[in-house]
Amino acid sequence: MSELLEVGRITKPHGIRGEVIVHLLTDYTERVAPGAVLQTPRGPLTIVASRPHQGQWIVQVEGVADRNGAEALRGTVLRAEPLDDPDALWVHQLIGMTVQAVDGTDIGRITAVEANPASDLLVLDDGHLVPLTFYVSHADGVVVVDPPAGLLDL
Repeated sequence: MSELLEVGRITKPHGIRGEVIVHLLTDYTERVAPGAVLQTPRGPLTIVASRPHQGQWIVQVEGVADRNGAEALRGTVLRAEPLDDPDALWVHQLIGMTVQAVDGTDIGRITAVEANPASDLLVLDDGHLVPLTFYVSHADGVVVVDPPAGLLDL
């Protein structure tokens, strides 16, 4: 079994029937489709029903039928197996990759990826932040970016 990825978080209960609000950290909405099983520190949760709601998801989880049960899930991190998509570049794969400018200049190594409303940020080992909007390509452990002049001068 490969390492599980964080795909979302239960933020709060919704209503009195045991539904919860889930903030997804993925574009793959099938993660909260009926029948999906997500792993948590408390054990697996099976999704019974879900629907989009104001940029998040209202989700009914098997075995949770009231607000008290939903409240007990507040803050629960939801994890799942990585999806097998050879054309996708996943955040967990970026960590440790080298970053180069389009001219071949080494910029640094990625130590983290920070979520940001405008664009996720590559956090480099020297502390620089490079928005993913400047991403050009990747291959063989190298991410190529085309940042504007001056971005990395500070």
